[in-house]
Amino acid sequence: MKIKNPRTGQYYYEIFPPSAKELKVKTGLMREAQITWVKSGIEFRIDALQAWKEVVGEFKDELIDALCMDTGRKWETILEVDLLASFIDKWSNISRNFFSKTDRKTSSIPFLEIEQEYEPYSLVGVISPCNFPLFLSLIDTIPALLAGCAIIVKPSEITPRFIEVLQKTINQVPDLLGILNYIEGGEETGEELGKLTDIICFTGSTATGRKVYQTACDNFIPVFLELGGKDAVVVTETADIEHATSAILWGSVTNAGQSCSSIERIYVHRNIFHQFVSRLVAKANQLNLAFPSMDSGQIGPIISEKRVAIINEQLEDAFKKGAILKAGSRKCEELDGGYYCRPTILTNVTHEMKIMTDETFGPILPVMTYTNVDEAVKFANATQYGLSGAVFAGKEEEAMTIARQMKCGAVSINDVALTAVIHEGKINAFKMSGIGGTRMEASAFEKFLKQKAYLINGQKTKDPWWFG
Repeated sequence: MKIKNPRTGQYYYEIFPPSAKELKVKTGLMREAQITWVKSGIEFRIDALQAWKEVVGEFKDELIDALCMDTGRKWETILEVDLLASFIDKWSNISRNFFSKTDRKTSSIPFLEIEQEYEPYSLVGVISPCNFPLFLSLIDTIPALLAGCAIIVKPSEITPRFIEVLQKTINQVPDLLGILNYIEGGEETGEELGKLTDIICFTGSTATGRKVYQTACDNFIPVFLELGGKDAVVVTETADIEHATSAILWGSVTNAGQSCSSIERIYVHRNIFHQFVSRLVAKANQLNLAFPSMDSGQIGPIISEKRVAIINEQLEDAFKKGAILKAGSRKCEELDGGYYCRPTILTNVTHEMKIMTDETFGPILPVMTYTNVDEAVKFANATQYGLSGAVFAGKEEEAMTIARQMKCGAVSINDVALTAVIHEGKINAFKMSGIGGTRMEASAFEKFLKQKAYLINGQKTKDPWWFG
């Protein structure tokens, strides 16, 4: 399978997915290795991950280079690699408390006691997307490893170059051999993982998520899906316009809008609409494409060629139905074989347009007016998605009144996309944005664990409900 470079459109890399037979052998060996891994204890597992962290540091530049080739952008890549160390440290610290031995407890029946224990799933399959190839491959992998599972990861076939480098770092940590494996492959490889693992964690589009869910159902295994988003932001009449426009612009166009938590719909009170749009346009026009080099600007290429077609289709649909272009361009631009999309601001938009209802995954900012809180909430909830959202208001109480009525898993107040930087707090995706337990906070461990109880009768006499 040949892979294109997102900056040039040229085939630059080839992957060789394992056959179904090879995968079956590999996962069988991983299950055997997991037996020792879970018996080793939490401190052993923490030490193994700390050793891996040090090795990754030695390969940092090589890993950054590979990820830059995968995605065509630079500063987001550096952030991804830098986050790995802090991510390992964070989950290592949480795991020490979570896996401390619990005391035996007396049940509601005085002579019966309960001792609780966790038993990890033997093998976890992780399928991750192309927008943040490294970070989103690790978000479930690190806690699952600490929980005592073996993990097999299949990143997106669109961004596979980094796999070789990362697997090289894993191979230098003896205690991780056979426990953690990254593999290349496309949709067929992902389907095979659903047949060979005990649990699947998937991040990606809702369309593909449906297929993963069906595979999991067919094989009767748990599944955790984080899928598409169409995040809305509500800006009230009392909001600080300078503050709001700076934050919303960043939340809409960072990583060229290729984030499930990107702001994709903006609802602004009619009394400040024109002032808001004016400032948003002025700030958007100051941003440049990261072309001809990655250091030339802030907006990198659209990583997936299929996504280019979706963005262009949504823009064309919006313009046909009356949308007005305030900044940016009418479609993605092809530059030296790569596709780029400037920060594009639209007004005169309605919910009859795909740009306001379907996931865009690009740096598009459609701005719509509202007249009162009820209308703002109605607009914000007018979507099949419910990942996250945001509210800007002069007073926290005013913002919270709106936020509490928004049907999504997390709402940033006077800020945007805070779930990307704050990994505390329990969050569930609403509606078609996903299914399964939180990825945040200590309880994230629980999805990788089966709970087991020992019910202990300590008395020598007969139970009162026995016969005879």
